[in-house]
Amino acid sequence: MGEERKVNSQSKNEQLEHFRADDKDKILTTNQGLKVSEDEFSLKAGDRGPTLMEDFHFREKMTHFDHERIPERIVHARGFAAHGEFEVYESMKEYTKAKFLQDPAAKTPVFVRFSTVAGSRGSAETVRDARGFATKFYTEEGNYDLVGNNIPVFFIQDAIKFPDLVHALKPEPHNEMPQAASAHDTFWDFVANNQESAHMVMWAMSDRAIPRSFRMMEGFGVHTFRLVNEEGKAHFVKLHWKPVLGTHSLVWDEAQKIAGKDPDFHRRDLWESIEKGDYPEYELGVQLLSEEEEFKFDFDILDPTKLWPEEDIPVKIIGKMTLNRNVDNVFAETEQAAFHPGHVVPGIDFTNDPLLQGRLFSYTDTQLIRLGGPNFHELPINRPVCPFHNNQRDGYSRQTINVGRVSYHNNSLSGNTPAPATEAEGGYVHFQEKVEGRKVRSRSESFKDFFTQATMFWNSMSEPEKKHIIDAFSFELGKVKSKSVQQQVVDMFANVSTVLATGFAMAIGANPPEAKVSENRKSSPALSMLNTKKLPNTRKVGVILAEGFKDNEVMSILEALKKEGIQPEIISENLGTLKGEEGMELKIDHTFLTCDSVLFDALYSAGGKNLNDKLMKEASYFITEAFNHYKPIGATHEGINIIAGLEDSPGVITGEEPKEFSSAFIEAIAAHRHWERQI
Repeated sequence: MGEERKVNSQSKNEQLEHFRADDKDKILTTNQGLKVSEDEFSLKAGDRGPTLMEDFHFREKMTHFDHERIPERIVHARGFAAHGEFEVYESMKEYTKAKFLQDPAAKTPVFVRFSTVAGSRGSAETVRDARGFATKFYTEEGNYDLVGNNIPVFFIQDAIKFPDLVHALKPEPHNEMPQAASAHDTFWDFVANNQESAHMVMWAMSDRAIPRSFRMMEGFGVHTFRLVNEEGKAHFVKLHWKPVLGTHSLVWDEAQKIAGKDPDFHRRDLWESIEKGDYPEYELGVQLLSEEEEFKFDFDILDPTKLWPEEDIPVKIIGKMTLNRNVDNVFAETEQAAFHPGHVVPGIDFTNDPLLQGRLFSYTDTQLIRLGGPNFHELPINRPVCPFHNNQRDGYSRQTINVGRVSYHNNSLSGNTPAPATEAEGGYVHFQEKVEGRKVRSRSESFKDFFTQATMFWNSMSEPEKKHIIDAFSFELGKVKSKSVQQQVVDMFANVSTVLATGFAMAIGANPPEAKVSENRKSSPALSMLNTKKLPNTRKVGVILAEGFKDNEVMSILEALKKEGIQPEIISENLGTLKGEEGMELKIDHTFLTCDSVLFDALYSAGGKNLNDKLMKEASYFITEAFNHYKPIGATHEGINIIAGLEDSPGVITGEEPKEFSSAFIEAIAAHRHWERQI
């Protein structure tokens, strides 16, 4: 019997051997065996022209990639969403005929999905990663999807490289590790050998990649689009979401601990904020350029690895989005939502950005496999609020019951209906851009500057932010096993800053680069998060209490915090209630076991007469960790004993008089972090 199992096992291995492939030292081919001469660029009409449908290699490569996972999304699998509404501040009729951007009295329903890129659906939310920020506008002219990220640039310039990027970023296939992380060999090997990624990597290694919450991160359309008005005049446009609460981040140690303490941290924050009525708000901004200004800058405005500096091309704020309703069912809404940059309305059009051109194919193709066929638009979350009529029929999951026998165009049996609309009737007409050029696989010369804006990003950072970037590179590359890859990355980022490259080279034991004197001194203050809004609203403060606390003083302070929109939550040894010295009772929200300092924006140590050694020890751990994460800390009365030794540090507020203490503590909370402790 054992010998029979051995024979069968050998037979099975022999069968499997036929399917094994060792690609090392082989020639690149299509799946049909055709040798491929170029795998970096999609086929275009001219090196700066649109991508051609004729490109069978691009279609094969992208189709295979789009269908690699069943059923969760290949990227952006870990997501959470909410409903809301958008209203424009002033008519944008001068720039676009899109109706939802013209009437300040109108409210357009929206659905927004936030996500991480790299991890699976079960991964943690506070990992270092780009975040998706996808918005579906349900307009009277059809659905418009603004499918963006919280970073305004991307790793690659041409969509044909997207499968390569994600394959390198995802867990390595031989052992399926690491999950939801870029700190491994294949990702950094990709970076070093695809140096167009330099600018995006700078953002990914910055604090932007570990946002405090979805409510406190920016959103960007990434690509250059066009707005077109009634007269057919077009403007290039970049689209931005600006959070009303400002743009804020976690610190890396905190982000890692939250991943263990509460892997649902970001979705819980969004859900609870909406349930409490603290509705997240974002203002929509546009950067506009006329067609005549297309070539006036030292970068190509169509290059998705470049941003438009706000100091050179100001952001005009044109409206506000408010998220005011949670989903009823995560699967039916959040998971079945199908976003697509090709879902546009009259007045919004495309450009020849080669990454955008590829996405216009890829997103539909992805939905076909993920949502089981061509009728994903009929799912409730995806259905437009306006009627839709065409001659498409049947297919998986068809819900519309079409009547009549005609399902083709042109026809006479049904009076040739449904009939196309004229432009005056709201029919979509593509912007008539002149296109000419030879069919080529190449990249425009204007796309080949990989380091100028990456250096501008570095120049724009404050000293604390620069330190965090060096620390991020040191951590990520410290996880890389290949010394060759480590050294390649050091040499690559010496083109950005020798200070940066030397900083992380020393940390990982690589050879530091030769010092260079950079002539690029340009900076953009808008890129530093230290220049963001600083508001105390919706900040969560852990209040450490013991029996016999000063009732009147503590309640006065808590009321002052609540008046500013701050959310105090009581922490003590046991659940139940605590009595103050005058007999006032407060409900305990958390014990030291059921919460952690990393889950709060600030801590307030109020103590109490019955402050014992056990509570002191547990509270001291909370306080020390919050202090090390540069968070605001407040203390009054017996609570000052818990923070002994920290009283004179920046962002640590003490006092006995409630009004003065509250005012100073609220100001410290609004600052978010107190980086002076880091120096």
